[in-house]
Amino acid sequence: MKFSKIVFLGISLGVGLSALAQDDGLKIYISADMEGVVGAVTGEQLSPGGFEYERFRQFMTDEVNAAIDAARAAGATEFLVSDSHGNGQNLLIEQMPDDVMIVRSWPRPLGMMEGIDDTFDGVIFTGYHASTANTRGVRAHTMSSANITSLRLNGIEMTEGSINAAIAGYFGVPVILVTGDDAAVAENQVIIGDIEGAIVKWSYGFHSARTLTPEAAYEEIRTRTASAISRIDDFDPYVLETPIELELSLKHYMPVETLSYLPNVEKVNSHTIRYIGEDIIDISKFLRVATGYRVDLQP
Repeated sequence: MKFSKIVFLGISLGVGLSALAQDDGLKIYISADMEGVVGAVTGEQLSPGGFEYERFRQFMTDEVNAAIDAARAAGATEFLVSDSHGNGQNLLIEQMPDDVMIVRSWPRPLGMMEGIDDTFDGVIFTGYHASTANTRGVRAHTMSSANITSLRLNGIEMTEGSINAAIAGYFGVPVILVTGDDAAVAENQVIIGDIEGAIVKWSYGFHSARTLTPEAAYEEIRTRTASAISRIDDFDPYVLETPIELELSLKHYMPVETLSYLPNVEKVNSHTIRYIGEDIIDISKFLRVATGYRVDLQP
């Protein structure tokens, strides 16, 4: 596995790395979500208009900056951060280092992974959550808590993390760390593999948790990042066998019926469609259309 750089999708990198990585420098990709951020439990923290949203934008930004600081201490020299929650405009970009590039807003063909390519060496997910099929987990959902009830690729029930890991894997880049609640970390480790996990809260239910304080969460992220970097050679890209079968179950009847009019989409039942994609990039683009297209989209 190449060792020149590393991509971090979500949370933090720690201090210390092998001499080789120190010499070569690291390229880091960070995909940052918000439901898994320390202390976040309801829409009051997660959506504009919520009475705590502005404070939790700060916590989200601070988690990403903790990852950046630790990655830089470990030898990282290049960063790309994907703002991957809600409207894609959550991170306080004026508080981020001047040499960091940021992906914002939608639509994006690769969704939460836009900008990933084969020049990166590792990925970190920050603020991630469990899947819609998980019976535990704070704000557990997959892509849309309002509309999607199941999303399977090649028969595997997917998390947002495993979908994004497959996109990174297409380019030969491994995920090395995920941060979030205990359910999210455990579920992603089962699907993706033995990646590092930084648990910042423990789920009691969809809208409740026992949580660390922000400063304690940042320290945990730094520590787990350091551990991940120290064993970077242990991580393999998560690659799905092609072609890829997508089974997507939706809450409502009408989008299932309408999507089934497409010649390459099969209606499995009143709530589920099947689509065969050439690869995960094809699947990603299909999902953007299936979950985001409206005839009244503007401009």
